[in-house]
Amino acid sequence: MEVKALAKYIRISPQKCRLVADQVRRQPVARALELLQFSPRKAALPIRKALESAIANAEHNEGADIDELRVHSIMIDEGPVMKRWRARAKGRAASIIKRTSHITVTVSDKKRGGN
Repeated sequence: MEVKALAKYIRISPQKCRLVADQVRRQPVARALELLQFSPRKAALPIRKALESAIANAEHNEGADIDELRVHSIMIDEGPVMKRWRARAKGRAASIIKRTSHITVTVSDKKRGGN
């Protein structure tokens, strides 16, 4: 059984989110939550919230045992970008791109084959 949770339009760049997601992929959920709780990175909080939501979905909707759940997959996709500009010297403008992320967390109670 696999259960998903989505967090969309998170205001952090996908590149920064992927650094944190790589640490918790294929971990038991207790270990993943512990890593995310004590991680100093900004991306740890939205990933932790999405993981907690996936755990709650599995427990409430599927009746899964939390102790057997593992992080099956975490995908960090690019969301829309906000384009802004900043005034520079001699009347020029420099563009600023504010990136957003879509976080998809899937938890499962079965082990992946080969890992």
